[in-house]
Amino acid sequence: MSTDIATNPYKADFPLLASHPELAFLDSAATAQRPAAVLDAQRSFYETMNANPLRGLYQLSVDATQAIEDARAKVARFVGATDPAEVVFTRNASESLNLIAKTLGPTVLHEGDEVCISIMEHHSNLIPWQQVCRAAGARLVYLRPDERGVITDEEIANKIGPRTRIVSVTHVSNVLGVENPVRAIADAAHAQGATVIADAAQSLPHVHVDVRALGVDALAFSAHKLGGPMGIGGLWGTRELLESLPPFLTGGEMIDSVTEDDAVWAPIPEKFEAGTQDAAGIYATGAAIDYICEHGRDELEARERELAACLCEQLQALPFIQIVGPADPRAHVGAVSFNVEGIHPHDVSSLLDTKDVAIRAGHHCAQPLLTWMGIESCCRASVAFYNDRADIDKLVDGLKFVWEVFHG
Repeated sequence: MSTDIATNPYKADFPLLASHPELAFLDSAATAQRPAAVLDAQRSFYETMNANPLRGLYQLSVDATQAIEDARAKVARFVGATDPAEVVFTRNASESLNLIAKTLGPTVLHEGDEVCISIMEHHSNLIPWQQVCRAAGARLVYLRPDERGVITDEEIANKIGPRTRIVSVTHVSNVLGVENPVRAIADAAHAQGATVIADAAQSLPHVHVDVRALGVDALAFSAHKLGGPMGIGGLWGTRELLESLPPFLTGGEMIDSVTEDDAVWAPIPEKFEAGTQDAAGIYATGAAIDYICEHGRDELEARERELAACLCEQLQALPFIQIVGPADPRAHVGAVSFNVEGIHPHDVSSLLDTKDVAIRAGHHCAQPLLTWMGIESCCRASVAFYNDRADIDKLVDGLKFVWEVFHG
């Protein structure tokens, strides 16, 4: 392997991992651990600039406002955007996807139109589109991968057509771990005049994301999968798109002026940020991005790709393990899903927990995908740059223990 995954220069930066050296945390696809720099930043906000941003002319409020805008600029650079005003802060990727679905859907969809998503979507990028299609009388169309987990050019051509108005796809599947051909999908959609949204909740923590290179019109993400706080997410959208949409929520700070009978909306991004924001969480999200950038995005991505490939290879070496997703270890970004022959995933996860190994088990908020694949649930082990070969070895030993418990 080109990257050394036996040593670990990162775990000491993460207080939870440093205080629990016995733990093999392999559930970063659900939420990442936070480095001390992020925890310190969140506390520092409340200790040094705690005031309601945007609403005060005194220094504390000015500082709080600036903290949000600095973080907004960092997010914009991190996703390859040139205009910080195109970044809207939300609670999470789910809220970002609901925002775009509930504002864009009623604006462009009519009876007989189509919205195209993939069968591998997280429920957060599926249910909102089900609802807007139902309300508009539109049809939901699914892109389906081949046996390698790949959405082919032929499938794209067959599913995106003249009736397509919106395409919303996950960049990386939270179950299969595959990176989807978003650029090819976006090009096909734009050729039909459709708007394209990417769910980057699973990709932004692991691969270099550039909204311009992807060719999308909007992109959603969650901070907590990046090592930032829970309860913070973001929606990037082109200025043209965001300015064309109505507000999602109404209330304080998203207005320019109000009369007894009407209101004028504030410009973007404030138009979509009603009420008091989690300023401390936003500030700490900026610290999470700083941490990643300081350690080198390319270096961290290379390490995670080696970890994911090693994880898949080690699981494939166990005769009682069935990989859910691509057989190619190099096709997995961050996550590898699997089942232990004849043993329910919940039992696997519970027994692994007794060996201080943390994985996810269930349908992973992707029930249509699992149903289409003919399974009800599966296990998922997912890595981040703070993992190492010892964590994977501990999982393998734990799985051997699980097998022995059921088979002697």
